[in-house]
Amino acid sequence: MNMKRLILLSFVCIGLSAIAQDYDVTRAENRLFQKLETLRNATNDQEKKEANEAFKSDLAAVLEHKESFSHPFASLTTVGFIDSPDKMVRIINWNVEQDDKSQRYYGFVQHFDKRKKELDVTELKEDVFGIKQPEEVLDAANWYGALYYKIIPVKKGSRTIYTVLGWDGNTSMSNIKLIDAMYVNGKSVKFGSPIFKIGKETKKRLFYEHSEKVTMTLRYEENRDRIMMDHLSPESPSMKGYYSFYVPDLSYDALVFDKKKWVLKEDVIGVNSHGDDEKQVVMTKDPRTGKLVKRKIDTSWQDPSNPGAPAGGNEHVAVTPESQENEEGKNDAEKSNAPKVNKRDKRDPSQLSTFGDMKKKKRRKRKRGE
Repeated sequence: MNMKRLILLSFVCIGLSAIAQDYDVTRAENRLFQKLETLRNATNDQEKKEANEAFKSDLAAVLEHKESFSHPFASLTTVGFIDSPDKMVRIINWNVEQDDKSQRYYGFVQHFDKRKKELDVTELKEDVFGIKQPEEVLDAANWYGALYYKIIPVKKGSRTIYTVLGWDGNTSMSNIKLIDAMYVNGKSVKFGSPIFKIGKETKKRLFYEHSEKVTMTLRYEENRDRIMMDHLSPESPSMKGYYSFYVPDLSYDALVFDKKKWVLKEDVIGVNSHGDDEKQVVMTKDPRTGKLVKRKIDTSWQDPSNPGAPAGGNEHVAVTPESQENEEGKNDAEKSNAPKVNKRDKRDPSQLSTFGDMKKKKRRKRKRGE
C-alpha cells in the first residue's frame, strides 16, 4: 500500500513539474498567427466579428503568461506591441476595418506590478457610441479607440503618466492624430490627465483632425525631449472650422515637458531625426481591387520645405490661397493643353509660398499704397 502511494506521489510531482515549466509562447504565437490570418481574410462584418472574437480570446489567454510580456510576436505584423521605455507597460492593439470603411479598435494593456511582482492584463473596450473627442477621464471599459505607436513616460508627483501618441482613421474625409495620457491605478487603467497646457488652457488629451488626403507628422524627439508636430491650417480661409480640409502649413509646433506639464511651443524649427522611425500598420481595403491590404502609417520626420526630401516620405503640401490664385490665373490656352492634375498628386512644397510670405507681401503692398 505504501509503495502504491509512493508511486502515485511520484506521478503527481512529475505532473506539477511539467506545469511549472515555462509557457511555450512561440507555439502560442503560431496559433495566434493562424487566427489573425483568418481575421484578415474575412470578407464581411459578420465573418470579421467572429474571427476577431476568436483571435482576441486566445490572445487574452496568452497575455496572462509572464513570458508574453517581453516576447516580440514578430509574425503578428498587423498588431501593434508597443513597449514603454521603463519596461513597465506594454500596449497591444489592432484595427478591424468594417464594410462601410469605418474602423473598430481593440486592445490590451499589460502592466507589471513591481510591489506584487505580478503581471496585470486589462482589456481596452472601445466606446463606439461615446462622445466624439471626449474631454473627461476614461476607463478601459469606455476607451476612445485608436492605434498607438509611441509611449512616453513622464512623472507627475509619485505617479508615472504614460503619454501615448496615436492615430484614428476618423471618417472617409478626415483622420485624427491624438495625444493621450494613460496611467495605472491599482489594477485599473485610466486615460486622460490634465497635463497638456495650450496657452491658458489645460487639457486632458489632444486631438488633431486633418484631411484624409495628407499625412500629419506627430512624433517624439527623444534627443530634444519634445513632441514634434505639423501645424494644421485650412486649405483656404473659407474652410476654417471644417477640419476635413485642414492640412500641414509648413510650420511646426512642439510640446515640451515643463513643470509636470506638456507645454505647447508654436513656430519651432523642425529637424530630421535619423534612425528613429516609427510605423503603425492598419488594415484597409484597396479601393481598386476591394482586397484587404496593409497600410503603414509613417511617422518618421521629414522637413517638407527641403526639396531634397526622398520621394515617398512624409511630404506635406500646404494649399495656400496665393497658390490657388496663381493656379486660377493661368490663361485658358494653357489649361486646355495641360494634362489634368490629380489633386492627390504631390508637388514640391519648396515651391509653395507659406502664410508668412503672404503676410510680408501684403505689408509691402500697404506701404506702397497699392
